Amino acid sequence: MARLNGLVLTAISALTLISALPRGAAAEDKPLTKITFSLDFIPLGRHAPWYAAIAEGYFKQEGLDVSIIPSQGTAQTIQSIEAGTAQLGFTDVPSLVLARANGAKVKMVAVNYEKAPYAIFSLNTGANVTQIKQLEGLTLGSGAGSFTPKVIAGFMTQHGLDPKKLTISNVAPPARASALLSGQVPSIEFFVMAKPGLEAAAKAKGAELRTFLLADHGLTLYSNGIVASDDYLAKNPDIVRRFVRASLRGWQFALKDPKKAAEDQAKFVPSLDPAKSVAEIAVVKDLAVTPYVEKHGLGSFDPAEMKSSLDFMVKYVGVTNAPAATDLYATGFLPAKPVKP
Repeated sequence: MARLNGLVLTAISALTLISALPRGAAAEDKPLTKITFSLDFIPLGRHAPWYAAIAEGYFKQEGLDVSIIPSQGTAQTIQSIEAGTAQLGFTDVPSLVLARANGAKVKMVAVNYEKAPYAIFSLNTGANVTQIKQLEGLTLGSGAGSFTPKVIAGFMTQHGLDPKKLTISNVAPPARASALLSGQVPSIEFFVMAKPGLEAAAKAKGAELRTFLLADHGLTLYSNGIVASDDYLAKNPDIVRRFVRASLRGWQFALKDPKKAAEDQAKFVPSLDPAKSVAEIAVVKDLAVTPYVEKHGLGSFDPAEMKSSLDFMVKYVGVTNAPAATDLYATGFLPAKPVKP
């Protein structure tokens, strides 16, 4: 009997010790599930939330060992997912629409950029673009193969303007900033994340940068979010939910403490200047945090807005063999308790 009582006491002590462990400690003792996540481009300041999620331990707390790989564009991101090189990725809705129209089987489970990042930059001493009507008669520095002019043309048509009155000047991306600052072209297109660098360069030239973000002037088009293949979502729903939850915590952290998030990222990408990353995070915050997100949480999206994004691509960009709106996204992967910004 004494021996039996001793065994009972030992068992109770063990249970007491386990209950005293920090929450998640037991889970961390289990082997972590390896995940490869593909960015939409090379690592830049805008990607700090993903690295913060690693550095702050959010992925590990969900039982995940996440590796981040670069990409040369959203199309390559989707290719990596379909090839199995990455299980999840970061891409935009327009690319997703085009990919599904061409037979890809990939869906979005969370939207990180509620607003599209397409922007037109000019100087106060030049084109000084601040209104939609100024797009008619404007010369825009862009690339011959760039997708953005198609979005701008659709945006103009949507607002009753003639896109044929917008002149596209072929300027390679690396040369656009200097072309604008030297007056070779009166305006250029870039993602709005380029704003901090262009702003500083314009100031050095004694000018002020004008940033015309299409999303602030009526463009309703979802942009980047977390995607995975249909097959992976069906076979690994719990892993995806855990990845999304940890990722959104990384976003929450980066938006609240951009300085620390930038320092976290620099541990993985030493070539990045944390100060510049902080400035880029501030720009991304404007894309990520909208009244809808403040109410429903980071990563949330409205199916009606997703349908609107698809309709824009079909009507104004000319996508054929378009998928159904419900083929673009999968619900049920966002946290039950919203992660608020």
